[in-house]
Amino acid sequence: MVENLTAETFREKVFDYKNEKEWKYRGELPCIIDFYADWCGPCKMVSPILDELSEEYTGKIKIYKINTETEKELASVFQIMSIPTILFIALGKDPQGVRGALPKSEFEKKIKEWLL
Repeated sequence: MVENLTAETFREKVFDYKNEKEWKYRGELPCIIDFYADWCGPCKMVSPILDELSEEYTGKIKIYKINTETEKELASVFQIMSIPTILFIALGKDPQGVRGALPKSEFEKKIKEWLL
């Protein structure tokens, strides 16, 4: 299931950017984070793909969404300039970012290459 994050839940589940200087992912599973906005057309194309992937990869990866309109602080911390911006976060590695809507096949390729 895709989970929406606020700044507070992001600090609990992903990274406490207020108290830590160095990147340290807090999750137990690799994750994908979708920075989106409700008015964004390409974001609406990505949303059902992420829903499908969250079902297919249950127990293997987490999928989170962050609304850049309501979570401006998070968008600023990650310097999100265009949406959708997708972060792929593997265990023990720095996040990898991709801008723009990706087809499902490209998500699957990046999941295999970067996360699993």
